[in-house]
Amino acid sequence: MGGISETCSVCGTGFEVQFRYQMEEKDGGFSFFCSQRCLEKSQLGGEAGAALATCDACAKRFTPDLVSQVLYVAGRRHYACSLGCRTQLVREAKGVRLGDIAAAAVAPAPAPAPAEGLPSTRREVPAAGGAHAAAEASEPAASERAGRPGAPGTAAAQAAAAVAPAVRPAEPRGQQGAVAVPLPPAGAAKRAAQLPQRPTGVPRCLAVFNHKGGTGKTTTAVSVAAGLAARGKRVLLVDTDAQGNVSVSLGAGAERSLYHVLVMGLRVADAIKTVRPNLDLLPSNETLAAAELYLAGRQNRDRVLSDRLSAAAADYDYVVLDCSPSLSLMNQNALVLADSVLVPVACDYLSLVGVRQVIKTVKNVNALLHHPVQIWGVLPTFFDGRAKIAREAVSTMTQHFGERCLPPIRQAIKVKEAPAQGQTIFEYAPGTPAADDYLAVVDRIIESRERGATGADVGAARDQGSWSTDRPGAALAGA
Repeated sequence: MGGISETCSVCGTGFEVQFRYQMEEKDGGFSFFCSQRCLEKSQLGGEAGAALATCDACAKRFTPDLVSQVLYVAGRRHYACSLGCRTQLVREAKGVRLGDIAAAAVAPAPAPAPAEGLPSTRREVPAAGGAHAAAEASEPAASERAGRPGAPGTAAAQAAAAVAPAVRPAEPRGQQGAVAVPLPPAGAAKRAAQLPQRPTGVPRCLAVFNHKGGTGKTTTAVSVAAGLAARGKRVLLVDTDAQGNVSVSLGAGAERSLYHVLVMGLRVADAIKTVRPNLDLLPSNETLAAAELYLAGRQNRDRVLSDRLSAAAADYDYVVLDCSPSLSLMNQNALVLADSVLVPVACDYLSLVGVRQVIKTVKNVNALLHHPVQIWGVLPTFFDGRAKIAREAVSTMTQHFGERCLPPIRQAIKVKEAPAQGQTIFEYAPGTPAADDYLAVVDRIIESRERGATGADVGAARDQGSWSTDRPGAALAGA
């Protein structure tokens, strides 16, 4: 793995960044340390004995001399002058602010009986005061929470419900002398903050994804990206597969990769490489496998790739992501960055069955990660019109996905030979049936964006919930 040439933020020495501890993200930028000694010196805030550190909880100036007084929260360094301040910082990192839930312990007003025959779904609090009541005092009994959908399930949600009356009081209900406050769903505030706001004009981020290997994902990603670039569109091709086959297919070497961007904080502009006119590549190699461990220890670990690339993606008309054939943390990051998914499916029975898992994964990203990604298209690949199984596979995909089943990519030996020459199919064999088929997909992508159609929601795929896994006679149409 090649290092990044940087200057030590403490002693000013130039060096190659080789280890994660040698860089630190803080206040929107990065600090670099050539040695463990410089790192320790920066943690002390200067020379030993100089009280230059500021407690991030109480703003007290002090000299850190204990390991417990320096902690890393969400990948950033924080200082705590005491155990109490350290506890507060840790709790705040989990979304709980002590000022919201541990102020004066004011007992809540008795909840009036609900209207006859109607279950109570609101909490009654005094019209004035009680805004900062302790969470423990306002928390309903466990049996009541279990029988009431939408009740807060976390301390953060309870704190939000307790503060809500002071910010936006609801209308009084009936003749009661209390203010009715609707109960927010558990984690509603957190989900609202995480839902991406996609203004008009942002680039289409298209993830080429399938759990099954051997379906032509890398060939499709490279061909679609190259075709869009040939049509005059600015394209960023991102390889999120540790095999690094995208770089090989384009005949491009890679000194700096997606690993350096994700783990070492390298700017995207310093890692991308222009490989064709209008086409930039953010490559990957075997070092990307180590990024999984880094992502696993991060907060919002499914959104690290989106946080790193969103700003750079704004400079492009399209972003194409080549995904690995697995359900990995890196693929989850890719799907959270993407707004659409293109699913290459080889025209055989096993690939056809594998589409079910893709649909399930996209549903989970929508429901669990609260990101509106959609299946834009299903692309049959390796189509041989002479084979009955290939014709039946295309027929079945058309039946289930309708217009989102794209015209198939015809099988051709030229498609397999092109990567060996470091060329795209358009460079190696222009005018061949496979090249024309990929250009048709490219034109369909451009057309769908120009008319503002990003594809229907994944739930609209017909009969996707009952996709058959029986033998081919039952799973494929016309058998």
